[in-house]
Amino acid sequence: MKKRLLLPPKYPDGQERQPYPVKLMQHQETAHELAQKINYIVATYPATAMMLREIAQLVGVATDADCCCLVTVTDEESTQTTANWCSDEFLGMPLPDEMFSTERFLMELPVLQCAVEPRNIDEISIIRNSLAIGCQHLPLPIKAVLAIPTRFGGKNNGVIALIKFEAHDWHESEKHILKAVETSCAIAFSQVQQAQLISSQQQYLQKSNQHQSLIKQLTILSRSNLELNQMLQLAIASTAECLQADRGLLILLKYTDPLFRTPVKKQVPQAKADVVSEWRRDKTTQTESISSSFSLSDCGLCQKVFLDAGKPVIINDYTDLQDNTSAAPLFAIKELPAVLLMPLENQGKILGFLVLQQSVARNWQQAELNLVEMVCAQVSNAIIQSKTLRQVQTLVDDRTAKLQSSLELQSRLHEKMRQHVDQLRELNQLKDEFMSNISDRLRYPLTNMMMSIKNLRLPGIPPERQVKYLEILENECAKEINLINDLLTLQKLESEQEPPQVENIDLNTRIKNLSTSLTKKLAGKGLSIKLDIPKEPLKLQTELESFDRILQELLNNAYTYSERDTIIHLHASHQVDQLVDQVMIKVTNIGRGISEEEATYIFDRFRRGRGGRWTPGTGLGLALVKSLVQHLNGAIAVESNPIPNSQLSEICFTLTLPQFSDESTPYSDSD
Repeated sequence: MKKRLLLPPKYPDGQERQPYPVKLMQHQETAHELAQKINYIVATYPATAMMLREIAQLVGVATDADCCCLVTVTDEESTQTTANWCSDEFLGMPLPDEMFSTERFLMELPVLQCAVEPRNIDEISIIRNSLAIGCQHLPLPIKAVLAIPTRFGGKNNGVIALIKFEAHDWHESEKHILKAVETSCAIAFSQVQQAQLISSQQQYLQKSNQHQSLIKQLTILSRSNLELNQMLQLAIASTAECLQADRGLLILLKYTDPLFRTPVKKQVPQAKADVVSEWRRDKTTQTESISSSFSLSDCGLCQKVFLDAGKPVIINDYTDLQDNTSAAPLFAIKELPAVLLMPLENQGKILGFLVLQQSVARNWQQAELNLVEMVCAQVSNAIIQSKTLRQVQTLVDDRTAKLQSSLELQSRLHEKMRQHVDQLRELNQLKDEFMSNISDRLRYPLTNMMMSIKNLRLPGIPPERQVKYLEILENECAKEINLINDLLTLQKLESEQEPPQVENIDLNTRIKNLSTSLTKKLAGKGLSIKLDIPKEPLKLQTELESFDRILQELLNNAYTYSERDTIIHLHASHQVDQLVDQVMIKVTNIGRGISEEEATYIFDRFRRGRGGRWTPGTGLGLALVKSLVQHLNGAIAVESNPIPNSQLSEICFTLTLPQFSDESTPYSDSD
């Protein structure tokens, strides 16, 4: 079959015209199809360098380039991703004998053109830097380059470069193709960068989980019945292994100068250092405690801790030190030149050192230093606790020997001990309830937030689901914030005695507004609220914010512990008791009764009645009410009256608040 020759068309003037519009239309169709193929790759391929290589091949083939180079643009060169494609005739060619430096490569580049003109200096710099990174290992010297930077989210995120190994004049059609695929490639670059970011965050979370697991393991060890040396051996082994050190040491000091109790700055004490625990990576089993020791005066490395006021000593490579600092032979500095020496400190006294060593230079991250510091704090506490327990045990033995001289005294002490044990059991039970309660209050919102975040990261979720998950996040965050605010408010009320910010308030309006806001919530449980307030305006001079919170907590408490399908009564009145002008508010509900014992601690923080242990709550509401009432110089009391022929009781909380000013009366119309 013969090939048809497409001749240029002739026009009425007899002159020939080149068919540029036809060519441009063909290139537009080619560029559109190319962009669709790239979009398909972006949608179906994993966001890796392999996806970029597939895109580079499509662009390189479509433009008939010798090579196509795709490079992501980030703030750090170490995180940039490069993908190259070369034509088949250049595949397998050996690399040039002389590798060009970046400066020489950029200087000797003969032709560098941009697909979109003009470009600013920053974008030209981005293109050159990307070429220097992505084209260092091409088989032949570059003779011509056509490049375009991509933008995503208003920022440059990558560069597409077409390369020729021979001199070449770039055509408008090739520039048009690059412009057409710029957006699709920008999306591909963005997906690769996002995948790298997620991967780095996952690595960070994995490392954080390892660190948290280490702290939890050390906490369990500190509470165990293991002997001190066994616990120290497990602690240094776990720490060194978690931080991937080659060797770990725990060194304890014995001061020979009894007067050296409070360290003096720039002064090194006389002390003997004993290595009590060691761990090495190159051994299959952990080594037992060793008895290596040295004098502190013979080790300049350890002396640095005292000379630098207890700060850790970090040496990336000991052989690079210029001050000729001496080190004890047991450190084996020549074999393990990278050293981290963290002091074991308690109340300003250095008990010893935790040492981590590496065979190669290492730059410790701040998170790792913080972890080692926490480990040192726990080890220091364990050492002090062990010494204290030994002293306490000795003291108890001496006391027991003396108590045996008198049976009567022994009996009395036994009774006191029994009472003490009962109190400890009760406190331990309260502690368990508190830990269970507060952990649930913290864990459940965090769990819901984590699940919402994971669901939001799922690809392709509809907008309405996104809105739902965002609402869950907002609600759970609000719960956590309210819990923390309640704790901070209690702490502030106990520590700071600031006078109330008094203002005139209309109790009738405040009570009606609060009751109205709870109507829908009460209806969900079949409850209703009945108000018994004076017809005339009931005025009170007090702190508005504190009063609203007190009444809100009392109504929430009544809602929580009321029997279904009952009525909550709220009664407000004015009275003068012993020449004291005050307002009395009673909140009454029907529910499980409160015993006399429970009434003694029901206003304590984290203490809840037995009837409310299976009801969600933090145990802070009534404690906050009591603190706020005391802040307003008022009083709060509770009564529980059994209902005849019923297992329920009528519970009444009585709130009494005084007027802060003698000039205004509670029935004054002025606000």
